[in-house]
Amino acid sequence: MSVEINNESGVGVDEESIAALAAHVLGEMGINPLAELSIVVVDEDAMAELHEKWMGEPGPTDVLAFPMDELRPGGGARGEGDGPADPALLGDVVLCPQVAARQAEEAGHSAAEELELLCTHGILHLLGYDHAEPEEHKEMFGLQSRLLESWQEVRNPR
Repeated sequence: MSVEINNESGVGVDEESIAALAAHVLGEMGINPLAELSIVVVDEDAMAELHEKWMGEPGPTDVLAFPMDELRPGGGARGEGDGPADPALLGDVVLCPQVAARQAEEAGHSAAEELELLCTHGILHLLGYDHAEPEEHKEMFGLQSRLLESWQEVRNPR
């Protein structure tokens, strides 16, 4: 997996850990090892601008996902179907550590854990998962939880 991280936020984040998490999630999801993912870490002003432009909503948000290649049966990153899986440029996950820090405090865990959750969430969006409908929500958040649990097992083996 090729995971590129560009931190434009002015906030220190553990880029190595985020890249390792992203590679873990992609591997667990069966994504072609030649696939490429970009993670961009931005400040609140940049995130608010992106949120307004692409979602039509004011103010900064925690994570946005911008898919690049269409994921299709028989090709694309997931390679479902009869054909071989082709490598793909998955797209960009954009994270805002300032928003993540506030959410982490409300949730009672670390900002690093919140960024891991948001990164995983963004990657699932790139892979075509959504949570608009109750069944989609259940599937996506269940998968997100399982991926984060498996990540913790990799990081902290017993």
